[in-house]
Amino acid sequence: MTSAETILQRRDAKAKSHLTQYAPVWIVNETIIAEDEAVQFEAVFQHNLYGWVSRRYRYDSFNDVLYFKGQVLLSEDAALKIQEQEPYIAAQVSDIPNAYGG
Repeated sequence: MTSAETILQRRDAKAKSHLTQYAPVWIVNETIIAEDEAVQFEAVFQHNLYGWVSRRYRYDSFNDVLYFKGQVLLSEDAALKIQEQEPYIAAQVSDIPNAYGG
């Protein structure tokens, strides 16, 4: 069985390349599912079309696959509370042109 630390390291290697386009990004509601060698989490960021969103992902460490599980819109108040934490991915430049592939 893979350790939680290993699962998170593998998740980071897979997810950061995808999520960087949305930076800054915060991770919330992270749950390790040890028996499945997986982690489920929500990525929160400000989308240029939708505003503040929370996207749920599941990373399957065994198969090295990142699954998109849906998206909900967040209120400004909820987003402000999340922004009090350090971001998972900090933004070097905000709102990069032609970013947001989907």
